[in-house]
Amino acid sequence: MTTELTHFIAGKHVAGTSGRFADVFDPNTGGVQAAVPLASVEEVTAVIDDAEQAQREWAAWNPQRRARVLMAFLRLVERDMDVLAEKLSREHGKTLPDARGDVQRGVEVVEFALGAPHLLKGEYTTSAGTGIDVYSMRQPLGVVAGITPFNFPAMIPLWKAGPALAAGNAFVLKPSERDPSVPLHLAELFIEAGMPPGVFNVVNGDKVAVDALLTDDRVKAIGFVGSTPIAQYIYETAAAQGKRAQCFGGAKNHMIVMPDADLDDTVEALIGAGYGSAGERCMAISVAVPVGQATADALVAKLTERIKTLTVGPSLEASSDYGPLVTAEAKQRVLDYIGAGVDEGAELVVDGRDFVLEGHEEGFFIGPSLFDKVTTDMRIYLEEIFGPVLVIARADTYEEALAMPSEHEYGNGVSIYTRDGDTARDFTARVEVGMVGVNVPIPVPIAYHTFGGWKKSGFGDLNQHGPDAFRFYTKTKTVTSRWPSGTKDAASFVIPTMD
Repeated sequence: MTTELTHFIAGKHVAGTSGRFADVFDPNTGGVQAAVPLASVEEVTAVIDDAEQAQREWAAWNPQRRARVLMAFLRLVERDMDVLAEKLSREHGKTLPDARGDVQRGVEVVEFALGAPHLLKGEYTTSAGTGIDVYSMRQPLGVVAGITPFNFPAMIPLWKAGPALAAGNAFVLKPSERDPSVPLHLAELFIEAGMPPGVFNVVNGDKVAVDALLTDDRVKAIGFVGSTPIAQYIYETAAAQGKRAQCFGGAKNHMIVMPDADLDDTVEALIGAGYGSAGERCMAISVAVPVGQATADALVAKLTERIKTLTVGPSLEASSDYGPLVTAEAKQRVLDYIGAGVDEGAELVVDGRDFVLEGHEEGFFIGPSLFDKVTTDMRIYLEEIFGPVLVIARADTYEEALAMPSEHEYGNGVSIYTRDGDTARDFTARVEVGMVGVNVPIPVPIAYHTFGGWKKSGFGDLNQHGPDAFRFYTKTKTVTSRWPSGTKDAASFVIPTMD
């Protein structure tokens, strides 16, 4: 019997009333394991009603008190880590270690948000003019929303919600309908930690729910992570409605491999960054750019042998290096891209299309694939595949290699592997990409720095987590204060100055 999931509204699980549902699959078997409700406009409106009421009480709590609730939440996440990881693995297809990492990276941003008492402090200037003081304060926006993707069902909701909640906002989460169980579990933990009902809500849905959040004027800010077309749509729609928006889209992350790089180290980095989580990461390395033909030949030879040792298997088995893709549609999309690469003339060195896992024939598994001699006009170079496919785009010179990520329409992440400090320093300064790794394959910053890509990978002026998150989820009020000494001033008809 299929489990029927719920929304989480005003501190409790609430059954959907729209009559519309989406299937939640077990990617290991291909079977349907649950049905998730898809909210109507009326249901989203009701969620915002509750959030608006709850936010007033929550904002009145002092920052230390809010931080204590988040501290209690973190202890509960630690207690339930294994349960959360298993739920995530069963719905997404990540291996258990990868699922724990998903939760942990979200936890780290909530840990950073515990510093809200410091991060919310304003500025103060005494005697800015005669008898005049000027000071600023950061205040919450009110009700804010997060629209988050399937590939990080714990991390990205917590990246959005942690700082927003610490700043005194109420939060409405619209997670991916493909793997909603972890967000629902996190909502339970917020209540158990002492958060007032209605401050954190989960409303499941599709475009109907998204548009309802975008057009309700009580929602003051929208955070989104997903594909670039949808990121651009949400950003433009939110801006037209007068909302703040930070929207992060697709990626095509390159790794530049210099001739002096340690190739054994580089290969291990590419294997993990390219094939981990079945390539379903916005920060996956999907393009390797070896500099020089000798470097390329050696890299391809080592990668080919290393790929043969990968174990593709059920997400809950400890021996699996990576598990299935999230849906049958996701698998077919990857297969179509591999076919397109062959048709365009790329050399398919390792072909993962015919992989079948015994006992899981209906699961959404695909073997690792490797392309060589890919050119910058091919679809498999230009577009995000989001699967276990690594392409080699050879460069004759460092300048040619530098130009590839810089000129690509996406600018999320990039990495360079080299032993030369001058080369690395030049690369980090000149490459036109938002996040850069030096001998680091996946350059996701730690929680107290900000995460954000350039060009069509990101829309909005402020990034995720770090200090930018508190700037995004608060508004600044500046006060100019004067206490008269008892004398009466004559009316002035000129703009005041601080002389």
